[in-house]
Amino acid sequence: MDMIKTLEELVSAFGPSGCESGISQVLEGLAKPYVEEISRDVMGNLICRRKGSGPRVMFSAHMDSIGLVATHIDEKGFVHVGALGGVSAARALYAPVRFQSGARGLLCAEADADLSKLKVNELVADIGAADSGEAGKLVQVGDAVVYDTSIRRAGNRVISPYLDNRIGCLVLLMAMEQLGETDNDLYFVFSTQEEVGCRGAKTAAWSVEPDYGIAVDVCGTDDVPGAKHDLTALCGKGAAVNVMDHSVICHPDMVKRLLALAEEQGIPAQRGVSRRGGTDAGPIHQTRAGVYTGGISIPCRYIHTPTELVDLGDVEACAKLAAVFAMAKLEK
Repeated sequence: MDMIKTLEELVSAFGPSGCESGISQVLEGLAKPYVEEISRDVMGNLICRRKGSGPRVMFSAHMDSIGLVATHIDEKGFVHVGALGGVSAARALYAPVRFQSGARGLLCAEADADLSKLKVNELVADIGAADSGEAGKLVQVGDAVVYDTSIRRAGNRVISPYLDNRIGCLVLLMAMEQLGETDNDLYFVFSTQEEVGCRGAKTAAWSVEPDYGIAVDVCGTDDVPGAKHDLTALCGKGAAVNVMDHSVICHPDMVKRLLALAEEQGIPAQRGVSRRGGTDAGPIHQTRAGVYTGGISIPCRYIHTPTELVDLGDVEACAKLAAVFAMAKLEK
């Protein structure tokens, strides 16, 4: 699999929370060669199954991204917006954007706005319209909006919008490609609406009823300028095996097993602890009577900005660790 080419395809697909049909179709085409069944549930989760007679193992990587939604078009043709997920006004200001309709523009604020206190609902999109009538032909209230920045290389690292969590989706596709023989009943779930409350993974886990669950997502890093040390992962140091975050305390047996597999297979790995944030592991581990749940995370700098950054070596390590766990001897 060509990592960059596949990532470009994933990143360019439209898919903010609640509007995942575009990215879902792309992922279905990419996953089809590696699995035997593909289905969608009411929430729009894409569930890809490789059948086995052993324990059910559910991997979940959310395919939705943060975004914005058009809330009002004023008489001058500016489109006022609100947040879909954790959008920071300061980080989004002057970013190029693309609307659900295909219209393009950029985010701006009123000339006298106090940028130090700017809120998302004070952002407006300039789509080049002369007035409300012209803007209304391009955008409708309720249309979703995403960042329109491009993907590029920086040495062995990639800078791109929406690495959270299209890079996690790439990890699952790469893991599928690496699978060998196993008795495990494998479910690769590309979940919806994670950015607005991990909603898709909740229904998917209820349906799959897994014995083991692993959330594949990005995690923040402790190696950015001025880091406050409320995170532990470092870019370039391998897969981050999640110990805990705000949504989950991973089962100790899962943490131990993932770290042991990484050591046995020579996979670069590190322990991941976060005092904030969450992943699909949150709803998965509380499903029914409980699920043995862990997390494999890709260290990512500048999460929820128009330009996130990951190390390709970390991506490869995460994919290999996911594949190794998928083929491990597990008990029901």
